[in-house]
Amino acid sequence: MNNAVLTAVAWPYANGPRHIGHVSGFGVPSDVFARYRRMAGDRVLMVSGTDEHGTPIQVQADAEGLTPRQLADKYNDVITDDLRGLGLSYDLFTRTTTSNHYDVVQHMFSSLHRNGYIVPKTQLAAISPSTGRTLPDRYIEGTCPICGYDGARGDQCDNCGNQLDPADLKNPRSKINGETPSFVETEHFFLDLPAFSEALGSWLSSRTDWRPNVLRFSANLAENLKPRAITRDLEWGVPVPLDGWSDNPMKKIYVWFDAVIGYLSASVEWARRGPDPDAWKQWWTDPAAQAFYFMGKDNITFHSVMWPAIMLGHNGQGDRGGVPGTYGTLDLPSEVVSSEYLTMLGSKFSTSRGTVIYVGDFLREFGPDALRYHIAVAGPENQDVDFTWDEFVRRVNNELANEWGNLVNRSVSMAHKNVGAIPQPKAPQQADAELLAYSAAGFDTVGGLLARNRFKQAAGEAMRVVTAANRYLSDQEPWKRKDDPDRRDTILHTALQVVQDANTLLTPFLPHAAQQVHEALGNTGVWAAQPEKTTVEDLGDGLAYPILTGDYAAEQAHWGSTPIEVGRPLAKPTPIFTKLAPELGETGPEWAPIGK
Repeated sequence: MNNAVLTAVAWPYANGPRHIGHVSGFGVPSDVFARYRRMAGDRVLMVSGTDEHGTPIQVQADAEGLTPRQLADKYNDVITDDLRGLGLSYDLFTRTTTSNHYDVVQHMFSSLHRNGYIVPKTQLAAISPSTGRTLPDRYIEGTCPICGYDGARGDQCDNCGNQLDPADLKNPRSKINGETPSFVETEHFFLDLPAFSEALGSWLSSRTDWRPNVLRFSANLAENLKPRAITRDLEWGVPVPLDGWSDNPMKKIYVWFDAVIGYLSASVEWARRGPDPDAWKQWWTDPAAQAFYFMGKDNITFHSVMWPAIMLGHNGQGDRGGVPGTYGTLDLPSEVVSSEYLTMLGSKFSTSRGTVIYVGDFLREFGPDALRYHIAVAGPENQDVDFTWDEFVRRVNNELANEWGNLVNRSVSMAHKNVGAIPQPKAPQQADAELLAYSAAGFDTVGGLLARNRFKQAAGEAMRVVTAANRYLSDQEPWKRKDDPDRRDTILHTALQVVQDANTLLTPFLPHAAQQVHEALGNTGVWAAQPEKTTVEDLGDGLAYPILTGDYAAEQAHWGSTPIEVGRPLAKPTPIFTKLAPELGETGPEWAPIGK
């Protein structure tokens, strides 16, 4: 295929460890997609990082007795460890507190300002009476003035989808401490979103292949655009690059604006760290490139409306026209891939309520692939889904251990015991040919679904190949063929070929297990590459920080059935998946909040 495919992954906020609800939205889906597109031969650039600015960072830093930078450092380290452990194959996972990010954000701001899409405006700002700090819109909640929903945020109402300002809310209150905010007049810069209504509406109307929930929500937002503040009275953030503002310690670019620009800044940083500093352009300024953005549904508005508007303004493509800015004519998203919520006990994960399962705890107990698989087959792809330990145990035991793990173990074990290597097939029969044809056809079926981000269906189709192979072995009974070694070897060769095919089909979902199966089949070398955590120096100020990166060239162009090598030695296999105790489904582990 050899297409340039940008995989832009939502930036986790660095004010605490991430839970499994977070990675079910942005993490696992993006990696399944990226790994498939690499295997299909595309040039993938997968980028993200920790989002580290704004009042929530200051609030948490105060609570922990740290500076904002110290807090960001602390949780950036935790989050990069968790995402590496989960096997998310980032080309670059960076952070927003880098000189490169500051530079890109300020250039984008300046381009929009020159083209007339950033305008000054006086507004009422919400202030915490107890601290004197500005409260971020998302940290204020109250009753929506449009639909009456009590729980609307200061930036939008999740019930009716309308954009709001904190001063619009009835009975506003701080989510930090419950106090009623005070409102004071202050001057800020606003992104003139109404100036993009025609361009956004035209672009959204052409997005016919998006998930229906994303398209409906985005179209509703685009019909009621209002100017949106992009600066705030904050101590912690990117300085405003204008005279009279840049040296003001209390005027900063609003965190939502700088975070969405992170996709571009991370791509620029990745290129600057390589041999060609302009390499990022093939994913951003080539109309033939594709760009897929992955997030949970609470971030749809920022990716289907706000970020496209910023790019249009930079490009000079809004109502006021203009000229392309520093980064040329940027490509708008090909698709915004949003998942719904993974819930617990019927409600969203909540640290304060104790209904939360952190990624690090889960990985230490169960490893990465069990979580990846559960999210893929039982996650919130199209609707909110409640996580239960019973469902998790059932999936691991019945599907991963009994179906897939058992197929690998008994196929390799019998070939090892009887031949010691991949056997030579002799006189194939119709049953053999039918299974091989079904397995080979799976690449078009599963690949087509993965290309359209239909992960549940794709995983289901891959497991149907596994089920068919298990049924084939049960029907053909190679263990009873001692007096007919030619037929036994043909059956085992067929089974091992399908194991290899199925392993390829399941690699995007189960990359760690895929490497084990690759080796169980007598292969050497890297099959499913994993990200590496390394420390780099900032490109401007010399400060060191950790990143995730990796060499994923080994995965390139692996999608398809390749003949298994006859005569390759086989060793006695070890189990790929271990069954979980049934009682775990009733109680969960000791540290888990459910069932206690």
